[in-house]
Amino acid sequence: MSATASEVSQMKTMIRNFVENEVDPYAQQIEDENHIPQHLVDKAKELGLFGLSIPEEYGGIGLNATGKAIVLEQLGRTHNGYVSLISAHTGIGSTGLVRLGSEQIKQKYLPDMAAGNLIGAFALSEPGAGSDATNLSTKAEKKGNKWILNGLKHYITNGPIADVITVFAITDKEKGAKGGITAFLVEKDFPGFSVGAEDKKMGLRGSHSSQIIFEDCEVPEENVIGQVGMGYVSALTILGEGRVGLAARAVGSSEKLIEMSARYANERVQFGKPIAVNQGIQWMLADMATETEAAKQLTMKAASLIDEGKKAIKEASMAKMFASEVFNKVADKAVQIHGGMGYIAEYPIERFYRDARITKIYEGTNEIQRVIVAKHILNENKI
Repeated sequence: MSATASEVSQMKTMIRNFVENEVDPYAQQIEDENHIPQHLVDKAKELGLFGLSIPEEYGGIGLNATGKAIVLEQLGRTHNGYVSLISAHTGIGSTGLVRLGSEQIKQKYLPDMAAGNLIGAFALSEPGAGSDATNLSTKAEKKGNKWILNGLKHYITNGPIADVITVFAITDKEKGAKGGITAFLVEKDFPGFSVGAEDKKMGLRGSHSSQIIFEDCEVPEENVIGQVGMGYVSALTILGEGRVGLAARAVGSSEKLIEMSARYANERVQFGKPIAVNQGIQWMLADMATETEAAKQLTMKAASLIDEGKKAIKEASMAKMFASEVFNKVADKAVQIHGGMGYIAEYPIERFYRDARITKIYEGTNEIQRVIVAKHILNENKI
């Protein structure tokens, strides 16, 4: 049973208050220390944020795609590194298990994931398999009642702290993406699993990513997610929903930047008057607000289609592509409106500007999103 509209509305208000009153005051500390204070993680657990998309029967809140987008939009208003920890877990880190896992592994893992006691991650990318996600080199071979994994994943969000990871590996090289890739749920304590080098990134401080290494890693056969060989299809399903969540976060960040920019424009006086009276500033704010609203509508449409049981692959790609590009444009204009202050690290504008850039790259580059959208349009209009 999903949360009601009234419950989602109440949660929206609660999350808005939470990020403004409890997370924002620690945003600069997160930035300076590259670490999220434990009390903020504990508060997220208390609010049920780690179980946003996990059904109630497993201890989660069980929001549908629309409800989740509404919540993630509010979370997007605060430090993006903090939000990334939560959204990587509730999105691509757990969606596969919720949608495709057997009842046995759902019962085993989902309650602790919903409580935030087990942190999830998603491991698809490899040095030779980024945008070309089918070019995997990580292999899995069946031996008795176990699968033996060998390979390397990289840029894995939550990699250094994850307890359970959805991992994709080649199980039949001849079939490749058409029946030869399988998804597995791997625990960090399985023999042969290790965490590699941690990434030093431009932004998203407090959110850590790293290599994940498999050296004869032993995975029980019951930890296959979905059907053997159908992992690539599973990946597309998981990423589709994840892209809607990412778009929602980008919308929330854009809305926050617009508010900060408008307030600053009203307060900043130059040549004896607030800069808000200048047409150049007004036009920037108008473009920022209009494009953000358009991104929001695209995002909610994609979420609505998912809730109706439709694939919405094209719409999810549209939302992710457009919302991330709007976020980057809004961040750029916010820096311009704030002038020198927008470039200073002690102020949040500079942080949002750096954090925006990755949104056009991860969970599928925007170039790949355009390819996906175009393919759907061409297929829909075949003569």
